[in-house]
Amino acid sequence: MIRRNDAEPPVGSGPDSDSDSGSGIVHEYDGIIEQDNSLPRWWLATLYGAIVFAAGYWLYFHTYDRGPLPSEVWAEHKAAEIAQEAERIKEAGEVTAEMLLTLQKDVGTVAQGKADYDATCTTCHEAGGRGKIGPNLTDEYWLHGGDAISIYRTIHDGYLPKQMPAWAKPLGEARVRAVTAYVLTLRNTHAPGGKAPQGDKPSN
Repeated sequence: MIRRNDAEPPVGSGPDSDSDSGSGIVHEYDGIIEQDNSLPRWWLATLYGAIVFAAGYWLYFHTYDRGPLPSEVWAEHKAAEIAQEAERIKEAGEVTAEMLLTLQKDVGTVAQGKADYDATCTTCHEAGGRGKIGPNLTDEYWLHGGDAISIYRTIHDGYLPKQMPAWAKPLGEARVRAVTAYVLTLRNTHAPGGKAPQGDKPSN
């Protein structure tokens, strides 16, 4: 827009003025002239290019599903990184909470842990951790601590006064860690039909 000098005659009021002459002037308000100029070609090319790109993107990824979405590619790369880290720490020395929480995020480790859980733990804790003879593993209450290290120690060392066997020797270290990772995924999921809470609710 252009501000007209007050000394200039109003647009359309001069002797040679012609409101329909195609001068490009659309409006004038308080001395400010609005002109209908053509948009720059680079701007139009950017606009039309973005429209074409968006249409092609939608057809390729959403309509015909010809390729993975960027979010899916990122998730695959992230899962591969976690799996690589999980393999590195499975046989690591000292067990830490950080290690177990990392294993909890690895799909492969959790799947291995679930397989061992289904084979050895369902008799007492039922499928999915709902609880049977043993306590419910899907609520917020724990008999021997619900943090990662406490769960690992309960599985590894057992708790004979409560008929919880030690699984360190039958399963081995790597599989105990995998079962721990699986049990960690069950926390606070509140499986339907779960056994009544037992133990204490952690303060944190």
